[in-house]
Amino acid sequence: MPLRAVLFDHDGTLVDSEPVHFRHWLTVLADQPVCLSEARYHEAMAGIPTKANAAWLARHFPLTVTPAVLVERMEVISREHALREAYPLVPGARGVIEAFAARGLRMGVVTGSGPDVVGATVRHHDLAAWLPVLVSSADVTRNKPSPDGYRLALSRIGVPASDCVAFEDSATGLAAATAAGLRCCAIRTPATARHDFSAATVVVDSLVDGARWAMALD
Repeated sequence: MPLRAVLFDHDGTLVDSEPVHFRHWLTVLADQPVCLSEARYHEAMAGIPTKANAAWLARHFPLTVTPAVLVERMEVISREHALREAYPLVPGARGVIEAFAARGLRMGVVTGSGPDVVGATVRHHDLAAWLPVLVSSADVTRNKPSPDGYRLALSRIGVPASDCVAFEDSATGLAAATAAGLRCCAIRTPATARHDFSAATVVVDSLVDGARWAMALD
């Protein structure tokens, strides 16, 4: 199958955001009876959309507020962060994007984050010309692991799933991509190393390694 397009996850895949997300959750939960270690965050919350994280917290801790309140708090703190600064790109990300562009591949981002967050990344790192298709949580009713975001991105990018590869760093994102019919390169990160990536087409340790694999598909 030819490779004509690439769709990237955002958090953890294109940008190194999980350490910041963890700190944001600690701020959001400061008035709650929650003891959230970084190890437990990595095990249960990393790479998962905010609503699902809030629901998990409600199941495991005696919260004094609703999950909806946690989601609202997290969205506010994420928007404020996006106004101040963008997350740093993961090592090699710009080179990977430039290499794919040189091959004439179409590219986009499918993220469970909000439009402010992914928009800040694209603006700050000057990626708009290469990443014209951005699908965020605001564009779909059902977030990952639903395939809706990927299906929308495929319709916008104008390429069938068989001709596209997804890059994901979490089991949740992998489930979304494979349900949409895409081949998926799963990237192990410190935050998601324990995730089940058995459904991935290939599992690698960095975006650069994943790009090398994808280049060999042509």
